[in-house]
Amino acid sequence: MQQQTKVTGVVLAGGRATRMNNQDKGLMIFKGQPLISYAIKALTGITQHIIINANRNHDSYSQFGYEVISDQTDSFDGPLAGVLTAMLHANTEILLVIPCDSPYISTQALQKLLQSLLENKADVAVSVSGDKLQPVFLAARTALKDNLQSYLTSGQRKMASWLQQQNLVMVEFTEHDPLFININTPEQLANPYYPNNQP
Repeated sequence: MQQQTKVTGVVLAGGRATRMNNQDKGLMIFKGQPLISYAIKALTGITQHIIINANRNHDSYSQFGYEVISDQTDSFDGPLAGVLTAMLHANTEILLVIPCDSPYISTQALQKLLQSLLENKADVAVSVSGDKLQPVFLAARTALKDNLQSYLTSGQRKMASWLQQQNLVMVEFTEHDPLFININTPEQLANPYYPNNQP
């Protein structure tokens, strides 16, 4: 696929995970596999160029066979810091970014994001589920790295605010779509939502 040479997949696994008792969420076991493995599987359906953004446990993450990079600072500055680090490291024009803790994300959903970015000639394509922005599921052009660097240097951290300043396309998904369910707490890890089951 031609896209495999121009898209870098990015898995964001650099957070503190305070609601998970500061454990490294990407490495926690969900339905028999580390959470991050679901993100990697979804991305490999589109590209073999994958970066894992992690701020700890580099040796463990490197076992998945992809480059592991840390934020530019050690202050856990949020997901945009991981996006910037990936923009600075990637050798492609486009990043496809997803979090490490959303096991129901699919290759098809990521393909929809990528196609929307290209067809609309946008700089960023971001997911929207119903009327709720899903800012950590996005496709972005690496040419935005200077813009993003300036935003973070100014002390700002909010993804939604930065996104609204860009040439942006909103990519709509069904409201309450299980694609975007993330595992934040030990309780959610132990009692996950199963999209194929009735409540």
